[in-house]
Parts: sequence; C-alpha cells; structure tokens
Amino acid sequence: MPGGGFCKLPGGSVVVAIGLPSPADDGATVRFLVHAANRARALTRLRNLGLRAVYLRGNAEPPTPDEITAVLHHPDGLLWRSTPVTAQELWHPVRALPRPAA
Repeated sequence: MPGGGFCKLPGGSVVVAIGLPSPADDGATVRFLVHAANRARALTRLRNLGLRAVYLRGNAEPPTPDEITAVLHHPDGLLWRSTPVTAQELWHPVRALPRPAA
C-alpha cells in the first residue's frame, strides 16, 4: 500500500496526503490531499467518499510545500491526482474522481 503523511499548520489544522488504490479499479494509485481540523477528520472525509479502508500509519510521505499550497487554495480542501505524476498532471477536485464501473 502506498504511504502517506501529514503536516500540522501554524493555525492548528492539518494537511494529510495519502496514496490509495484508484477507486476505478484500474490498478493505478491515487494521491489524495485533505485539509481538515485534525487527522481524524481528514480521514473521515475520505471514508465518507466511499474509501472505507483509509488509515494513516506513520509519516513516511508527508505533503510537499507545493501540495500544501494546492489544497489550501482549493475551496473544497480535498484534491487528488494519479501517481506517479505524468506530464505535469494537475490536481483534480474530488468530484472528478473516476468511479468504479458498475
């Protein structure tokens, strides 16, 4: 399972970055960025999207300064992009996340 991590901001909130298998079941990996009041709320936001097995163990891959800036400047505070990043792929809002084929 891909790693993740977090960064506590001066205001007390956190940015969590976590890599998960793509919900589209295509074998790809997706890196999520979540801005929330604390780590538990950030993981709850992901679980509420249907990503049930979301856990953050350790801080092996914390968000980079560029990732923190991206999530702080997005109104939803929840972004994703596929990993590894290909051809300067931009961050996507969570509503653009591919869903599993029915």
